Amino acid sequence: MSEQQFSSIGWRFDTSYTQLPAPFHVRESATRARDPHLVIFNHALAEQLGLNSAALTDTAAAQLFSGNQVPEGARPLAQAYAGHQFGGFSMLGDGRALLLGEHITPQGTRVDIQLKGSGVTPYSRRGDGRAALGPMLREYIISEAMHALGIPTTRSLAVVTTGEPVYRETPLPGAVLTRVAASHIRVGTFQYAYVLEDPVALKALADYTIQRHYPEAALADNPYLAFLNAVCAAQAALVAKWMQVGFIHGVMNTDNMAISGETIDYGPCAFMDRYAPATVFSSIDRQGRYAYSNQPPIAQWNLARFAETLLPLLHEDKAIAIRLAESAVYAYPEQYQQSWLAGMRRKLGLLDEAEDDAALVEDLLTCMQNHGMDFTNSFRRLSIEQTLPNADAADVQNWLKRWQQRVRRQTATPEDVSTSMRAANPAVIARNHQVEAALDAATDHGDLGPLHQLLAVLAKPFEETPENLAYRSPAPPSDEVYQTFCGT
Repeated sequence: MSEQQFSSIGWRFDTSYTQLPAPFHVRESATRARDPHLVIFNHALAEQLGLNSAALTDTAAAQLFSGNQVPEGARPLAQAYAGHQFGGFSMLGDGRALLLGEHITPQGTRVDIQLKGSGVTPYSRRGDGRAALGPMLREYIISEAMHALGIPTTRSLAVVTTGEPVYRETPLPGAVLTRVAASHIRVGTFQYAYVLEDPVALKALADYTIQRHYPEAALADNPYLAFLNAVCAAQAALVAKWMQVGFIHGVMNTDNMAISGETIDYGPCAFMDRYAPATVFSSIDRQGRYAYSNQPPIAQWNLARFAETLLPLLHEDKAIAIRLAESAVYAYPEQYQQSWLAGMRRKLGLLDEAEDDAALVEDLLTCMQNHGMDFTNSFRRLSIEQTLPNADAADVQNWLKRWQQRVRRQTATPEDVSTSMRAANPAVIARNHQVEAALDAATDHGDLGPLHQLLAVLAKPFEETPENLAYRSPAPPSDEVYQTFCGT
């Protein structure tokens, strides 16, 4: 397919990121895929982007989404950034990804189109620049599940195989994921700019990011402080949503925190079944740094690193700049608590506010932990049946009585309460055993049926249907601890 034919698909590329100073990016081409084949294409997302997917044959899509064919208007580049990885600072960059450019949707929204697994770049650090099929399909599944749950996230447009193996512990089929994001500007991007000790470059990045994501900050007396406050608030709201569905990111390095407030980089992520605050799935998180309960404070730690990069812009007097930065970062716990409690109230059908609501929520979580309750199913059962597992236990009985009394104190009707709870408590999440079964079928047997079935169920997480009944249960008890692995 020619570039002219590719343009008929409906791409409207802009490349505003290339206007940033040279240190932030380098032009690069994808490593040619030997024999690409389309595995999955997100038609619903393509429609939202204003793309004419009917004009794409599978063969043409494979050439496009492997990077073999560059669409008109795109200017592939690798982005530079840094990051604290498990607390240690490194200079990084897109070691296996290329930003094709920014597509402008029919609604005028600007989104990044990125190829992940497209080959070696100057930032590959001796890596092969490739990705394996399993991790790319995992990101496709989880990112689309998060979107359906109403959680800000990057999206997945397509996955193609490259026709070549990648070598990890064993040879694996290579693949490229096409990712759609509000942008790929990270806390680590600002850390990179700060380390450059180039005030012009830092200001250019900040001004660009404000214009792109937080334009209202430009109108403030101190735009950079308003920018910092806005990012802190966005991250507080995001992590609160993670916690409300039992999602564990698994690798909350600063290079994996998007300034836009979207969830990004689904590596060793997973959803918690049994409620246990110390839950860790990632095989590389041996100290539990990114455990479920640690996610809110780790987000604040990451935001502190972000605030450090803005010090030269906050005020010319460093002492004053530090005080301004501290005021923003120290406000985060209250922002998080407000976001978290508001969401938990919805999960419990509390449509007004009372002083003892936080204690009511915490006591429920204590009951759930003490009795090993399934996080998702317990909230859903409360929504439907107004009861919980282990209802005969004294502590659970006591909690249910308190909850019922609290619900009756509000003016909302039982129908309003039920509607709120059903809309806030999913019946279905991306259960780990279901994800693994779909991935095994796709990667080991070439059977995409389980993958498509799972995606169809996850697209409607708040519905209870005969089709999703089998997807609502946690995995059978096992002596093996479930682990996830980083795709690199």
